[in-house]
Amino acid sequence: MKISHQPPARLFTSDNAAGVHPDVMAAVVRANESHALAYGLDKYTMQAKDAFSKLFDADVRTEFVFGGTGANILALACVLKPAEAVVCTAWSHIAVDETGAPERILGAKLIDLPSLDGKLRPEDLHSVAHLRGHVHHAQPAVVSITQSTELGTVYSPDEVRAICETAHELEMLVHMDGARLSNAAAVYGATPEALRSFTIDAGVDILSFGGMKAGIMFGEAVVFLKPKLGDRAEYIRKQITQLNSKMRFVSAQYVELFRDGLFFQLGAQANAMALALYERTKHHKSLGLVAPPQVNSLYPTISQPARTALQDWSFFWDWDVAAQQVRWMTAWDTTLEDIEAFGLGVDEVLNSN
Repeated sequence: MKISHQPPARLFTSDNAAGVHPDVMAAVVRANESHALAYGLDKYTMQAKDAFSKLFDADVRTEFVFGGTGANILALACVLKPAEAVVCTAWSHIAVDETGAPERILGAKLIDLPSLDGKLRPEDLHSVAHLRGHVHHAQPAVVSITQSTELGTVYSPDEVRAICETAHELEMLVHMDGARLSNAAAVYGATPEALRSFTIDAGVDILSFGGMKAGIMFGEAVVFLKPKLGDRAEYIRKQITQLNSKMRFVSAQYVELFRDGLFFQLGAQANAMALALYERTKHHKSLGLVAPPQVNSLYPTISQPARTALQDWSFFWDWDVAAQQVRWMTAWDTTLEDIEAFGLGVDEVLNSN
């Protein structure tokens, strides 16, 4: 069927589909006005590194990379030794969506454990502890958790703390993949204190810090919350092809993103729009939207031919094809007008079936 309503101006495919916040774009333009030393020796990179230390209220070490996969690889490369393994969930981005980059580039085994909600728990770490000390097994050395998770769930500060305490007791480090960190922080108050509560204060050792899903153009950061772990980061970053010669265009964006709390505001906006989308569409029982989203993603079920009709009209991604489940995701620039326009299309398709 063909939907008669106009589609929304913005897609519900992914927060990666969103543009760049105007203030961030302006910061990139300002950084382009004159020459600057390359490879991070510019004033913007110095300012951005200082901003990260202020954000975490600690002397952290921050290194910039091209993207999220590069951030995860750099973070893990700095702490893994030969014959060591990373413990993660089977849903984790490093296990599912990075084309085997950790295995190929790091030569490290991923011990990917099943999880119904995308989260690891202390008992999961204990379940692999017996591998340590046995010559026939890759040695679990790093725990990697995602905040917020690939299933739209969020670790509480207490949950992260419990994982960190268990990991450290088992002589493992904790890496957090924070691709949607601003959305998770918004759940707990959209403040630096909220961010710190489930990262540095909870015992996380290394953080992949996501900015591209939160309003910047390109470039992510690796934050060594325990700076000593990053002693060789600058050499390893070059070796794994993540050193940007014109780094100022990455770092200038973060300087702006942290100004006046913009990073937290944009995460809160994306979350609020997901909640609005839930409220607008939950009356369609066939969607199976039984609980409000924690962050900026919903996972409704839509059978054919309604699913194809909606995707042809305003595209979004399939999620679990066998279960007829899709993903709707809002972004920092989603508006209530987008929500209403999309809701009208959903109404038209589902009411006609």
